[in-house]
Amino acid sequence: MVWTAFSLPTNSVWLSALVLLVDMGIRIAVLGIIPGNRRPTTAMAWLLCIFFLPYVGLILFLMFGNFRLSRRRRENQAAVNKRILEGTKEVASLVPDYEGPAWVKSAMELNQNLGYFPALGGNTVQLIEGYQESLDAMAEEISRAKNFVNAEFYIMSSDDSTDKLFRELEAAAERGVRVRVLFDHIGSLRVPGYRDMIRRLKASKIQWRRMLPLLPVKGQWRRPDLRNHRKILVVDGRVGFTGSQNLIEPSYRQKKNRKIGREWVELMSRLEGPIVGTLNVMFATDWSSETEESLASQLATDHWDSFAGGSLCQVVPSGPGFVTENNLRLFNTLLYSAEECITISSPYFVPDDSLLYAITTAAQRGIVVELFVSEAGDQFLVHHAQRSYYEALLKAGVRIFLYPKPFVLHAKHFTVDSDVAIIGSSNMDMRSFSLNLEVTVMMIDREVVQQMHTVEDHYRAISRELKLEEWLERPVLARYVDNVARLTATLQ
Repeated sequence: MVWTAFSLPTNSVWLSALVLLVDMGIRIAVLGIIPGNRRPTTAMAWLLCIFFLPYVGLILFLMFGNFRLSRRRRENQAAVNKRILEGTKEVASLVPDYEGPAWVKSAMELNQNLGYFPALGGNTVQLIEGYQESLDAMAEEISRAKNFVNAEFYIMSSDDSTDKLFRELEAAAERGVRVRVLFDHIGSLRVPGYRDMIRRLKASKIQWRRMLPLLPVKGQWRRPDLRNHRKILVVDGRVGFTGSQNLIEPSYRQKKNRKIGREWVELMSRLEGPIVGTLNVMFATDWSSETEESLASQLATDHWDSFAGGSLCQVVPSGPGFVTENNLRLFNTLLYSAEECITISSPYFVPDDSLLYAITTAAQRGIVVELFVSEAGDQFLVHHAQRSYYEALLKAGVRIFLYPKPFVLHAKHFTVDSDVAIIGSSNMDMRSFSLNLEVTVMMIDREVVQQMHTVEDHYRAISRELKLEEWLERPVLARYVDNVARLTATLQ
């Protein structure tokens, strides 16, 4: 039999050859594209994904491989950075007057070089451990607002726990206070009752916007898992709140959580003094990015000052708007600088190599290092990825304490010696270092550190310490799942 040029077998051969060429072309191309400006572990994970599943892997990479914000957002951040730098030269000159350990001063200089905010003295800090107490404290301050309320939270929900706070926001707006609210679109959308909250906001005089919205019909599109993870409340520029807590009831409105008694454990800080102005600049920057409305008066730095006494505090912004991973560099600096003890609380501890080396090196050089994590996590892959690091940590001498299930220890803070306390929205994982917009506050005050030590003592009293012998006896299947999850954690 004679086959024509357009017969099926010939076409099949050419089609197979074309598919093979495209397949090889994808593999060769990504070898020289993906490693650019990425961690080797992240690049290797993406390459493995694409080599095993070329077409699916390539589509996933195109959707999730770019963690940069839009040009407009990056330019907006750069303009704010320049304005802060020019407006705080005299304030920054006060930092050399700090008389504490040299490594603390070095950390302050690092933060300002990367995040532009100077360290400011004359602040008061109150840590709030109770979940409802924190919500009520924020509501109380909103009830006193005279000029403006700026609220920015990753997750917001109108429910029984937050109803009082929402009512105070509505009442403030009714009496003429400028109330502005930002919440992350996808973070809040996933919570039951989202549409009810939107209806409530629309019925009020509150000005509100979604952060990093994914609304393709309106031309709003970006990498789907870029998130604004910050938690900030500023009232009249007089008082500010920040920490780990979202505005939602402690079981996150999930029936499965209520069934097993799972609630989130948080820590928030209430701040007064010059540092509140820097938190407000972070809000004003994010508001401008979402609305293109410039809050010029709230971006002003001429009223900032640094006073003797009180707590010396410094705000550290981080996220895709900064290419230097400000939070990671600060954490590593503090870990390498510690002279006595380090205590860390992190719900999602999935370190990159640099952070893993920093924390294990601290333990190996004789520093007492403690890590508080949840006994049972709320996110399967992240929790198992976290578990994959326990063996290396325990062998290095890090003491790991498991906060009892079913509670989720969501608080994000740590202390270094008796000199520095850190609190904010940032987890110690690669997502918080590269993908999420985060806020961190470094507090340099022994009294504040003692407040945080009291919180840590409470955790220690109810937690169980994990021992290396116990961990090495875990089932082979559990070890396998942990290791697979560790690989997926690097896909950024």
